[in-house]
Amino acid sequence: MANKKSPKIQVTLVRSPIGRKPEQRATVKALGLGKMNSTVEKEANDAILGMVRSISHLVKVEEL
Repeated sequence: MANKKSPKIQVTLVRSPIGRKPEQRATVKALGLGKMNSTVEKEANDAILGMVRSISHLVKVEEL
């Protein structure tokens, strides 16, 4: 089998989810982001990219 690596992204919470819709707050938590300026590395698959797109106004995304 070919060892195919999927690209990774780094997601940083730069705006607070306080006062946002419950769905957006749940998405922030599901991505593993807690406090402001917390950062996680995730694989760039369709599910993760969709989650990031739905809260794009709250996060900063960088490709690794």
